[in-house]
Parts: sequence; C-alpha cells; structure tokens
Amino acid sequence: MHADSDARDAHEAHEARPYLLERVENVAIVQLYADGFEHLSLREKLLIWHLYEAAIAGRDIYYDQRHALNLEMRDTLEAILRHTSEEIAPDVLAEITRYTKLFWINTGPYNFLTARKSILKITPQQLADAVHAAARQGAEFPLMPGETLDQLLARLGPMFFDPTVDQFVTNKTPAAGLDILTGSSNNLYQNVSLRELESFDEQFDLNSRVVKRNGAITEEVYRVGGRYSEPLSKIVAHLEAALPYAPEPTARALRALIAFYRTGTVQDRRTYDIAWVADQDSSVDTINGFIEVYMDARGRKGAWEAIVFYVNPEKTEQVRAIADHAQWFEDHMPWDPKYRKPKVMGVTVRAIDVVVETGEAGPLTAIGINLPNDQDVRERFGSKSVSLANVLHSYDRATPTSMRTEFCWSDEEIARAEKWATFANELATNLHEVIGHGSGLVSERLNGAPQTFLKEHYSSIEETRADLVALYFIADPKMVELGLIPADAQREVVLAEYEGYARTALVQLRRVREGTHIHEDHMRNRQAIVLWLLDNTNAIERRIRGDKTYYVMVDVEAFRAGVSKLLTEIQRIKAEGDYAAAGAFLERYGIHFDPALRDEIVARTDALDLPAYTALVQPRLEPVRDESDTIVDVQITYPRDLTAQMLEYSERYSYPRHPAVQVAVVAR
Repeated sequence: MHADSDARDAHEAHEARPYLLERVENVAIVQLYADGFEHLSLREKLLIWHLYEAAIAGRDIYYDQRHALNLEMRDTLEAILRHTSEEIAPDVLAEITRYTKLFWINTGPYNFLTARKSILKITPQQLADAVHAAARQGAEFPLMPGETLDQLLARLGPMFFDPTVDQFVTNKTPAAGLDILTGSSNNLYQNVSLRELESFDEQFDLNSRVVKRNGAITEEVYRVGGRYSEPLSKIVAHLEAALPYAPEPTARALRALIAFYRTGTVQDRRTYDIAWVADQDSSVDTINGFIEVYMDARGRKGAWEAIVFYVNPEKTEQVRAIADHAQWFEDHMPWDPKYRKPKVMGVTVRAIDVVVETGEAGPLTAIGINLPNDQDVRERFGSKSVSLANVLHSYDRATPTSMRTEFCWSDEEIARAEKWATFANELATNLHEVIGHGSGLVSERLNGAPQTFLKEHYSSIEETRADLVALYFIADPKMVELGLIPADAQREVVLAEYEGYARTALVQLRRVREGTHIHEDHMRNRQAIVLWLLDNTNAIERRIRGDKTYYVMVDVEAFRAGVSKLLTEIQRIKAEGDYAAAGAFLERYGIHFDPALRDEIVARTDALDLPAYTALVQPRLEPVRDESDTIVDVQITYPRDLTAQMLEYSERYSYPRHPAVQVAVVAR
C-alpha cells in the first residue's frame, strides 16, 4: 500500500505542475516534461547530453534555411531584449517582445502553418530608436564590414515592415508571373527558376543550396568544409563525444552520420539511413540531419532538424503490436495488390519521451514520426516510427475542453470526444506513422523516388495516403484482436476518430487568417479528405445551426468505404507518379477554401480564446562535475520560460554572420 500511495502522490504532483505557461496571440506555450530521465543510467544520461548538445549546435542552420536574413533579424531582436532600458517606450518593447516570441516559435517571420510573413506593428523609427537605445547599453548588432546601425536597419527594414516583400516562405500556388521557386522566399535556392532547374543535374538533393552566379548554376553543399561548415563541425564534435557512451548499433549509426556530414554524399547519407534503421533496440536515440522536404516547394531539399529521446517502455508495449503485424496490414491494404510489399522489412515502433527538439522539429513539433523518407530504403530495409508520448501528454494537459465542444453537433458527440478523442487520436497517429508511411510499393520506373515525379504535390499526397491508412484500419476488427481497442468500445472509438477528423477540416481554418489558400501540406491533406468524402459519399453532412457551420459524421460504414476508395486512388497516384491526377485532386479539394467560412470559424474560436497551435519549452540538461571535473551526473530542469530558453540557445551556439563564406561548390 505504501508503494501505491507514493506512486499516486508522484502522479498527482506531476499533474499539478504547470503545462500551459503563456499565450502569445493565438499560440499556446507549453512546458515539455521528460519524466523518467532521472532513472536512466549515467551512461544513458551522458549519451543523451552529448546528443542534446549536437541538437542545439545545429539550430542556426534551419534559421538560415528559412530566409537569408533570418539570423540577422533574430540577432537584432535579441540584442534589444538583452539590453532593455527606460529609453524604450513600454508599448514599443511589448510589441518587439511579442514579435520576437513569434519569431522564435516559427523560426523566423513566417507562420509555419500559413507560410505567410508577419510584420512588426511599430514604425521603422520606433524600431530604430529601440536599436540605438540598446546599443547605448552595450548591445552588439550583426553589422556587415563598414555598415552603420541605420544602414543595417535599412537593409532589414523590408523584412520587418513590408508585407509584400518576400511574402511566403514556401509557395506552391504562386501568383501569375512567378513559379514555385521564385514565388517562395526560403534560402534553399538563390536566383534560379523552376524552368532553369529542369535540365540541371543535382548531385546533392537533400543537402545543398542551388544558386546562380554569373549565369552558372551551382550547388553549395551542406557539409564540413562547405556551407554550414562551422555548425556542422560542432555537431560532429558532439557526435564523436557521444560515441563512447553509445551501444554498438547506435555508435555505428552515429559514425555513419559523421561521415555523411563530412562528405555530404548521397551514398553516405544512405549508409546512415540503413544503419539508423538497423538500430532497433537501443533505449536512447536521435534524429539529426537534413530530413523533411515540406519547406521546399519542389519537395527536394531537406530542412535540418534534431530530436533526442529515450524509449518509454510502458507506452511502447501499447503500440508494438502494430509493427509486429505490419505484414498483415500490408496484405489487407485496399489498393491494387501490385502495390503491396510481398515482404515487409524491419518495421520498428516505439513510444518515446523527448528531451530536446531543434531546427524544423522544435519548438513546434510533430506528435509522430516515421523515417527514413527514402522510398528505396523503406522498401528494402524498413523504417522506424516513434510516437512522442510526453509531447502528446503535454498537449492533452494544455488543451481547453472548449476546443472539442464548440464544433460538436450533439451532446453525444461531446461526451464521446471527451472520453475517447485523445485515445483515438493517439492510435490513429501510430497507424499513420507505422503503417501509413511505411507501406506500399511504387512502380519500378519511378526508381524509388516518387517525389521526383509528383514534385510540389508529393508531401500533400503522402500525408493524405498515411491519414487514409489510419482511418481505414482503425475501424478494422483487427484492432480489437490485437488488443489496441477494448472489445466493447471499438464503435465508440471509431466514431470519436471519424467525428474528430470531420471537425478538423473546419477547426483548422482558424490558423489561416489571410488569403484563400492553404499552403501547409498536412492541412491540405486533412481538408482534401473531408471535402472529398462530402462530395462522394453520404458519410458526412454539412449542417447549419443558427449562424454556425458543422461537419457532422453520420454514417460510419459509408465513411470507411469512402476512405477505402480514395486510398486506392491516392496509392495509385503515388505509385505511378501521376502528377496531373495529384494536382487535380489537391486543386479541387485541398488548396482552396471559402473565406466566409474561415471568418466564421475564426470568430467562433476567438470568442472562446482558443489557441491555433502549440509551441514547447524544452527540458534543460546540465552536467554535474566533481572536484576533478569528471561528469558524475546530468541534471534535468524545466525552464518554464520561452524567452530565457531561446536567449540561452542563441548565446551558447551563435556563429559569425558575415565570415568569408566557405562553400563546397559543384558546377554544371
């Protein structure tokens, strides 16, 4: 009884601690906790600490990839916040603070969901006054050689104040006269158009910036001695320091990652992917590299990210059954049998507790991940899926119940959402990552690279496919047989998931407050599925009550049958690289929305003060040393302060803004 009482007291103490820390406009700032870290072995803690340092060391890479002036803008804002004084008017400082917090959250001025730039809501003169006041307090600013403060402000001014300059970080539906590259403002390309790249042979798809200088197109390769050499060298140093504490499978993967960062070659990246997939049993792991291609309108260039985590054994047991039966799921896919894998290789799934996420992975984060993205590696060697258990828990503890109730049609739907929505969503996420992304074959003529054929539509189509797989199988009796859903609750769980998915297409419109286009791939795919079901089945009804719109799921069987039919077509599109069909599907269902409906949703969520998305404050690690300077422990603490954490990261790992640029260039 005493042990049970202690466990109960510890659980109650954990639940009573703060999760929601603050709101910045429509963003919830939430503390992430890594319970269980204290109970890891010293060897595991030291491995995590070195991987944690590697993750923070590369953070500025993603800032630079988002926009060429991102780091200088951040340095300017942070210099003001570090050197405040009475000379800066309180309302001006409050606006600079608001803007800077959103800048940190979104890794720059672009909203990560809408891709649209936000601007400072003060005058250029007020910013200039604040900069000069901070300079008088000793602040240093990112000046180019011979540049004055006023010249710096003139150079950065359009990015801070003009909404028409570099309007979208990624633009897959550009205005007339622009293509998807010239209409995007990220730093993955410079002075090149889509047409110019049609005949250009890239050797470094994921890890290079393509530029045109003096009429010649070249690749600046992300590697030690190339572009981002200094942060990559720091990352490599920390990865090397981690090797003595890593079990051999993990060490093998880390050595391969180090080799890739040094050479940048496709073969070394592939070697790393294979070694990382093979490391299936280690309790500590990391994701580190140029990985996801969402930011690139072409779907080719990888954004840098890092995640460090350890396995949550209790949660892992709940999801392992999915991976153990991956072949059964593959054999029962509703699509054409020629697109099914005859032998599923190496599917691993684990629930994890995250210690740190940087780059594209944080402070805004996914809740599930399946890697590697290389289709050929997936088919031949398998994949690893992780469910971010402590992230899911933090989100759930910080989510207001009114988020669900406002868009439910009936009291029964509200009760079902309150009881089963979190459970159903977590299960669907695991199905999405483990089975969805890990499933299916593509035609041999695609050479394992469907993204080359689907281009800007690839990410949206792949997310659509993975969501449809989850929606299809969550209603299968196999879920009960595997113990994933209680036998007496499957219908309620399925109803909760299908109802919640239908609501999502409405609720997510609160995030797109300008324009009439959805730019983010996950948002496109969710809307596309729901609107396709509305058009082609009797599963969902659009209903009006008073002045409020609802998407009401009315027929479970019709919903699953529609999902099956659509999934069959989406798999065909991916497997055959059918660019025209992908574009037609997304153009009709995924990209456009009714602005009047959006305005209604925004008004409803604003009235309830509901956040649009959530950002995390991460745990902080610090080594504990004895008198001989030997590390005897690693302490974990929780800052509960976004500003303090972001300023600390920048202070610890910041690189010269205007060095003599050393880049490895490959010309054609």
